[in-house]
Amino acid sequence: MGLLTVQWVDFGGKPHACVSLRQDDFTLKKKAIYKILFRLLVINVVFFLVKTTMEHDDDAVGGLFNPTSIFYYVTAFFLFMFTWETNDWLLRKQRLKGGLDFRSSLIIIGKNMALLAPVTALIYYLGLFVFRERWGIICDDPPPVEFVTDFFRATLLGLTVIFFNMFHFSMTQREELAKQMEDLKREMLASKYSSLKNQISPHFLFNSLNTLTSLMYEDRDLASDFVTRLASSYRYILDNREQDLVSLKKELGFLDAFVFMMNVRHRDAVVIKSEIQKSSEQFLIPTLSVQMLVENALKHNYYSKEKPLEIQISTIGNDALAVRNNLRKRKLKEETTQLGLKNIKKRYSYYTNKQVLVREEENFFEVIIPLLDKEVTDMNLIAIS
Repeated sequence: MGLLTVQWVDFGGKPHACVSLRQDDFTLKKKAIYKILFRLLVINVVFFLVKTTMEHDDDAVGGLFNPTSIFYYVTAFFLFMFTWETNDWLLRKQRLKGGLDFRSSLIIIGKNMALLAPVTALIYYLGLFVFRERWGIICDDPPPVEFVTDFFRATLLGLTVIFFNMFHFSMTQREELAKQMEDLKREMLASKYSSLKNQISPHFLFNSLNTLTSLMYEDRDLASDFVTRLASSYRYILDNREQDLVSLKKELGFLDAFVFMMNVRHRDAVVIKSEIQKSSEQFLIPTLSVQMLVENALKHNYYSKEKPLEIQISTIGNDALAVRNNLRKRKLKEETTQLGLKNIKKRYSYYTNKQVLVREEENFFEVIIPLLDKEVTDMNLIAIS
């Protein structure tokens, strides 16, 4: 577990919490150590490969500690680290300006080589011409030839390091962009999901309060029972408003109170029957989805005491729940937007690839929604439409 330090700092008379995450500092230091160790490993591997391929000494171990080998090892270490760090610095500067593209890559390579070439020339000039005898450096070829060979070998290796480092940077940048896009997508989906859920509660409360207003003048006892059921229903809505999914048992418990209010509201013009043959505790459904389907049936159909609207809620095997009603379509002034069904379909799409099925025949309308297992806890982004 990381250590969290909170310090209170006064800004304009108001205290503000300044949070220092020691875990992040530790992670950064750990990455820096790994980077240095990796670069040290690369330098040593490259140096020994070059030495073994360019030289054929009988005493390989002893040849590592003579003045010439030490000079070339120190210069190789310095030039490698110098090239790597300057390339990192140039890449960080470019990152602040924007991403890495082809043009900026060429500019960075040019700047890197413009720094590397004179430094390399200076080092080998001093080693092979100025301090060669003092340091005991032995040249296999005349110093001018040795200088040209060492210079071009060092610049070629430096260019290789630059290409390798820029490739690694571009791949890291690509992964970060992909992660940012994925995070943004999830945030947008979460925002849309929250918006979908928020469509439910105000609509339900508005209709219920309209009914209660009428009852206050007609039947105070019934109004009292209605308030009790309304309070129970709205408590369910408030308790589960942050829950994306609820058990089918909870939803059906809420539906009992909802059916009572619908019967009071529509005076026996609506008959709602529930036939659940499976254990309602082991399945989950999106919160208030059944209630929305019942409301949808009420909105789009004529009904009266003589010709009631019959709504049946039943399970289909182990996989689905059907909400079915007889069909007597209401002629709406405006064309329906099917907002309720779209809401339910989109909410299901966050969790499963199973489809919400809508079936309409001459005499009935039916919506079949999947029953979700309790293991479904994370968003399934595959089925987003």
